[in-house]
Amino acid sequence: MLRYTLRQLEYFVAVGETGSIARASEKINVSSPSISAAITQLEREFGLALFVRQHAQGLSLTQAGRQMFEQARTVLREAGAMMDVAGEITGSVRGPMVVGCLLTFAQVLLPALRRGFETAYPEVRLSQQELDQTGLFSALRRAEIDVALAYDLDLPADLQFLPLLKLPPFALMDEGHPLAARDAVTVDELRAYPMVLLDLPLSADYFLSVFDSTGPRPVIAERTRDMAVMRSLVANGFGYSIANVRPLNRLSPDGKPLRFVPIAGPVRPMRMGLLTARGAEGSNAVRAFMDHCRSLARTTGLPGIEGIAITDAAR
Repeated sequence: MLRYTLRQLEYFVAVGETGSIARASEKINVSSPSISAAITQLEREFGLALFVRQHAQGLSLTQAGRQMFEQARTVLREAGAMMDVAGEITGSVRGPMVVGCLLTFAQVLLPALRRGFETAYPEVRLSQQELDQTGLFSALRRAEIDVALAYDLDLPADLQFLPLLKLPPFALMDEGHPLAARDAVTVDELRAYPMVLLDLPLSADYFLSVFDSTGPRPVIAERTRDMAVMRSLVANGFGYSIANVRPLNRLSPDGKPLRFVPIAGPVRPMRMGLLTARGAEGSNAVRAFMDHCRSLARTTGLPGIEGIAITDAAR
């Protein structure tokens, strides 16, 4: 007779992924004592030490723990597949689903998008992961996430992309920047000023591609991989930056005002959309989530994002 539960395996996997009971508690919204008790129960039931306790560095999987961790993930995937089958039979929208989102816009989009979807479909257990573009590709291929909100940057052939919004680029500046009062700026005008580059995989290549090869390269004064840090550097006069997501809040994280100036000329916009594994058959929950996003993009817009909706004809 089994003396452990799928919920205990879920707690075990969360700790294995985060390396910390406290971080696992935040990730799955379960109290730390409950997670700790579940791990203890699993170790007692299996007769194995699953983790090495390192006070300064959290928890790390033992050799046996790594094997059990992979098996637990398989069991949870199969259990989710059973829920999918039940949903297909009954036509209900229920079960677990993991949504990935690009780091650069997760903070302004994903919480409100999740809330609206979970209100409409309360039987779906939705969790999220925030990753860079290449991380989203890998997570989809490993079936760690079911669907991702991403850009159309360097998309591999084994993934499929459903565009939702077109996002033209703009220059982000502090109020004292010489170009901040302009209604629009050109790439040639920006070249003379220092730039703060959001240096994320693939995204940085796109921002630099705004500057065509016929002129000088931009003067990169600062680089950062964090969107919030980039906005604060700009607001404090370290240079302009280029972005495609225009947040509703026009302040930097440290409270200083920012200007968002459109870039004029033949500059390719990014497209934001839904990314899935090609040929993977999604559950009712995944299809409902994709329909939810598509409906919002066409009507009220995606939460926190200003963009131009892409119709079926434009795809």
